[in-house]
Amino acid sequence: MKVTVIGSGNMGAGFVSQFTRAGHLVRVTARDLSKAQALASAHPGAIAVSPSEALGDSDVVVLAVGYGDAVAALQSLGDLTGRVVVDITNPLTADYIGLTIGHDTSASEEIAKAVPGAEVVKAFNTVFAQVLADGPLFADGATVPVYFAGDSERAKQTARVLIESIGFVPVDAGGLKNARYLEPLGGLNIYFGYGAGQGTQIAPTWIHRA
Repeated sequence: MKVTVIGSGNMGAGFVSQFTRAGHLVRVTARDLSKAQALASAHPGAIAVSPSEALGDSDVVVLAVGYGDAVAALQSLGDLTGRVVVDITNPLTADYIGLTIGHDTSASEEIAKAVPGAEVVKAFNTVFAQVLADGPLFADGATVPVYFAGDSERAKQTARVLIESIGFVPVDAGGLKNARYLEPLGGLNIYFGYGAGQGTQIAPTWIHRA
């Protein structure tokens, strides 16, 4: 698969590492192109490009920036009509202990409104960067789930294939409005990791009674 990753921070670096290891062809772009270049140079199969050149013929765009920068980052790529966009953002307050929007909308829905031609899928917002970087398997044998939600079945299938390709377990969470549930779950995960001192090698999951 051909993937464009927007962002060179911890999540962006985790995606570039995992996607190239899985054999995907990755374009990576960032506001600071030198950081994208440094990231790409460390991973064969990745190239760094300017935002205007980042879209190309990619099958999917992974948005790995903060929510406040998300719309501008996507719009810098150009026309996204018909493109699959995986949104990993959580609309966090400045102190990371709350959400700035919720209940009647979500970060993903607002992003979808701002880039109406794109097919937006919420995914990976409950996965810490450290978990992404280290891979989906925990020491107890558990595999980390990735919840994904969207209104386009084609886009959801693209996200599912991408998630599976790097070893995580895809969990279909329904339509895009269910990002309103996934984003608070991401916030709770951040509380457990930092506020409750559990660290960042954790991930939320559902247990099924046999």
